[in-house]
Amino acid sequence: MTIQVLDPSSEIATALSEAAPRLPSLAGKTIGFISNGKEGTAGYFGHLETLLKDEFGVGDVVFRVKSNYSAPADPDIVAEIPQWDAVISGVGD
Repeated sequence: MTIQVLDPSSEIATALSEAAPRLPSLAGKTIGFISNGKEGTAGYFGHLETLLKDEFGVGDVVFRVKSNYSAPADPDIVAEIPQWDAVISGVGD
């Protein structure tokens, strides 16, 4: 019996990028939450919003839900991202 092992990795090298710089403070900032739309994200993001506002002085939180939990964010959501100071994306299984 012969076993064939397949390598699913890509042979194409991807360009490395740098992480975005940290914000010096969250005070007064607008944070965008992008949810995959599953049930578990609602409670998590609600609690996180409270923490961010109460403990870090976040000014505003914007909630957006993807139309398909397994796909990238919808173009209209992606278009809004530059208006936010930071983005949190979550999975709620």
